[in-house]
Amino acid sequence: MLRQVDLDLAAGERMLLLGRSGSGKSSLLRALAGVVPGTIEADVTGTWQVCGQDPRLTPVPELARHVATLTQDPADQLCLPTVVDEVAFALENRAVPPEQIGPRVTAALAAVGAGHLAGRRTSELSGGEGQRVALAAALVARPELILLDEPTALLDPAAAREVGALLAGLPGASLMIEHRLDELGTLPARSVLLASDGTVAAAGPTDELLAAEDAAGTGTWVPAGVEVARAVRRLTRQPGRAGSGTHAPPSGPAALADGLRALDAAVGPAAPARPDPGDVLLHTENLAVRRGDRDVVRGVDLQVRAGTITAVLGANGSGKSTLLLGLAGLLPAENVRGTARVGMVFQNPEHQFLARSARAEIELGLAGQHDGGAPDPVEVLAAYGLTEVADRDPFRLSGGQQRRLSLAAMTAMGDDVLLADEPTFGQDRRTTLAVATQLRRIAEGGGAVVLVSHDLRLVASLADQILLLADGAPVAAGPTAEVLTPQVLGRAGLRLPPLLEAWIVGAHGDPGRLPALLHGLDQLALEDAEQRPDRVGVV
Repeated sequence: MLRQVDLDLAAGERMLLLGRSGSGKSSLLRALAGVVPGTIEADVTGTWQVCGQDPRLTPVPELARHVATLTQDPADQLCLPTVVDEVAFALENRAVPPEQIGPRVTAALAAVGAGHLAGRRTSELSGGEGQRVALAAALVARPELILLDEPTALLDPAAAREVGALLAGLPGASLMIEHRLDELGTLPARSVLLASDGTVAAAGPTDELLAAEDAAGTGTWVPAGVEVARAVRRLTRQPGRAGSGTHAPPSGPAALADGLRALDAAVGPAAPARPDPGDVLLHTENLAVRRGDRDVVRGVDLQVRAGTITAVLGANGSGKSTLLLGLAGLLPAENVRGTARVGMVFQNPEHQFLARSARAEIELGLAGQHDGGAPDPVEVLAAYGLTEVADRDPFRLSGGQQRRLSLAAMTAMGDDVLLADEPTFGQDRRTTLAVATQLRRIAEGGGAVVLVSHDLRLVASLADQILLLADGAPVAAGPTAEVLTPQVLGRAGLRLPPLLEAWIVGAHGDPGRLPALLHGLDQLALEDAEQRPDRVGVV
């Protein structure tokens, strides 16, 4: 999984760990935390030290006195019944005087924007809320080193920027895996990029590494400014710095807006043709979804038509996942109408795995096909970039691979409506495009998709309509171009990511043109992935 990895991180230094899904990023963090091979068996060679300790010889609890870890899925990390207990646990283990624990817990929750969650039970938190609490629990002990596995993956765009600013100011050392580079804000000065075979593809200054032309061949995300500048150079046949990686392109909102104008003028791209909406498959009128003794979602009017993709947006804790569970019939819901067959992909993919191999998981889905003509399991795996893990245990896959497998298995069933909760969570550039392609094909084939996502770029490129929630109730609904604006998103406490903001605000562009622009960028990314090697060299 990992091979020949050399890495050094100085005290107080921040480093970014990049690479495509399944390249071994999370495994590297687990080895540094001592979980591999201490808890998870693995054949490990070579030597490494963390905070002066050899993880192979140091018990995990002892190493944890110096190293904190934020896992990719907060559900794997939260274990105590209340938020306060969870954050206080690390301090109690360190015998911190009781009179200091309360103030430090309060300060840690406030730092991650979770002060309002202090009275909540951890079992009631949304994914994004859980991610904030898990981060507070990791930071409260003031570790020498913190290992962060996609700390913003489940956060809404505004929350992601807040947490990114917090992480940039941490006093200790940090090693962070992240795909959402634009929303993270200030990036660590140095980065390591893993190739698909688990070796180091590149290492060096972050801005130079990400600006290198060949970085696109590894499938990693790059900042919007880099992506747009590269696209403009190629499409206008301007001389570039192919492969040099010695200078980053001009950055900032104004430069990004100028680049998008040039891209629009150079290509005049056309978005993929979409079929006209078909029959109503699912209909709600004044929908209410109940958890326990209270309505968590209320007042939702929604029509889901064949051939369409609907995005449900909102800040963390606004009721998005609860709405999907109500539509799927997994929570008590009032005023849901329709005879369509509905399938759901949960936010936590491992909650729906039933088989002991990826191939067998697909076969279970195909066994539920409703209309015959089921495809070959190998074809389904290939469509989601999972061919190489066909015989692997689903529970031993990377987080991104697990997400794609859960999607593949559910879409193989051929339901009329797919409900997908964070379908691109943990995905690199290539696999995000693979997932988007499959969601689009469902709609083109006469089905419908309702997705929850914090990836507003994905929403802008795919969705026909948006339902915007705040505190469990709708605050806006309508065509994507009308809802995906700063003014409307602001009603729910959301903000546009830099790429979309540069077009709509900076360039005063037509929101209706975004799908075409994003489609053009996606096509160039696919060409890069096909033409360039999965290796960059050391910067």
